[in-house]
Amino acid sequence: MALSNQKIVVVGLGRSGFATACFAARQGAAVTVTDTAPEKDLAESAAHLRDMGVCLELGEHRTESFEAADQIVISPGVPHTIAPIRRALACGVPVAGELEFAARFVSEPVIAITGTNGKTTTTELTGRMLENSGLQTFTGGNIGTPLIAYADKGPKARRIVLEVSSFQLDTISAFHPRIAVLLNIRPDHLDRYPDFSAYAGSKFRLFKNQKKTDIAVLNGLDPLIGKMAQSIKSRKVYFADKNIKQAGVDIKKDGIFINARFDTPGTADVRKPAGAPSTGEIFIDIADINVSEPHNLENAAAAALAALAAGATEQGIRSALREFKGLSHRIEHIAAINNVRFINDSKATNVDATARALECFNDPVILIMGGRNKDSDFSVLSPLVRRHVKHLIFIGESGREIATALAGDTGRVPEFAGDMAEAVAMADRAAVSGDVVLLSPACASFDMFGSYAHRGEVFTDAVKQLK
Repeated sequence: MALSNQKIVVVGLGRSGFATACFAARQGAAVTVTDTAPEKDLAESAAHLRDMGVCLELGEHRTESFEAADQIVISPGVPHTIAPIRRALACGVPVAGELEFAARFVSEPVIAITGTNGKTTTTELTGRMLENSGLQTFTGGNIGTPLIAYADKGPKARRIVLEVSSFQLDTISAFHPRIAVLLNIRPDHLDRYPDFSAYAGSKFRLFKNQKKTDIAVLNGLDPLIGKMAQSIKSRKVYFADKNIKQAGVDIKKDGIFINARFDTPGTADVRKPAGAPSTGEIFIDIADINVSEPHNLENAAAAALAALAAGATEQGIRSALREFKGLSHRIEHIAAINNVRFINDSKATNVDATARALECFNDPVILIMGGRNKDSDFSVLSPLVRRHVKHLIFIGESGREIATALAGDTGRVPEFAGDMAEAVAMADRAAVSGDVVLLSPACASFDMFGSYAHRGEVFTDAVKQLK
């Protein structure tokens, strides 16, 4: 696809927008980047792009620039429903997201992974399983490096493993993963979607362009996925499947049992490495899985199934599961002070993620929650709060709203903190030996922090100050 002399408008100057602008400029396009944020917030990126000859329109979106474009590329964080984009579509201007745009310049087989929770862990695991099997693999997408940056610079891989968000899937038209993984669907981002059905439909767009020879890896215990999977054209295989027939994974208390029968793998046109099983049974003991909480066993099962379909070896899968230490900001042990464990789960930006975190602990939990609400129903946490939480501490915009939703569930009066340092100090005062202090906000971070990672770092720093 030639971009030379095309007028490309890139909407949003985040990580993917910056990479898209750099790529298009190097391809000879006349690039304009637009972002409603002021230049002072984007100074470093703006200066680099200006040096490349990119035109910047910051602080506002100019409708005339959208209408005059040959093509518009939207960053994932920008809703595709904003007025300038709607106007451009009405004028016949092609609009694509960064994922769709980048995929046009990539020919390697893609394994794409989505779901409300577990995407990042499963993506990292799948990538490591393939790398450990001797397959050079690019792992990125919604985490780390955008796909367009891979298309721009390489080096070229034999497999591409991508974390894909619902926002990215909203703007695909031809994106075609050979292996598509859907982990789960739980209410999330309802501040951006009209209802849960629309959000679920966005997730299922992952399978939109798959063919019969491709593979869909699905959660066998998710009833909504089971119902909606009837529309999928590709070959369906299930993890968390108690009735394995042709290919799937059964998650047991003592490990995961894989029935790996891939007679028509989704990457059949690419030679598999020596030792890659096309049929057979594999059992991986839980003692050989480094992160073995219930939700991570699901992630491990999905990753193993996707990796096998893409040509991984049994040895590569086993070694990746032994080596993987989990992700920063996801149920991450920070410190033990006076026999009180401090756990950073800042990546829990929705209710289901917080529920999964609470299920990991048998000891009494002091829970720090709050942030920017995404139209979530916090009351669904009530049974878990009653069972696991001895004290609640709230931060951020939605603190009092969550306290109302969970009123009476702890048997104690909740506390409200003005910032993270105060919340950690409150938790430290309330804790006794054997307790767990858990930051698991169930909310977005943007009311107080630049990202969930920033929020987790501030929590970590506050805990270190206690020591």
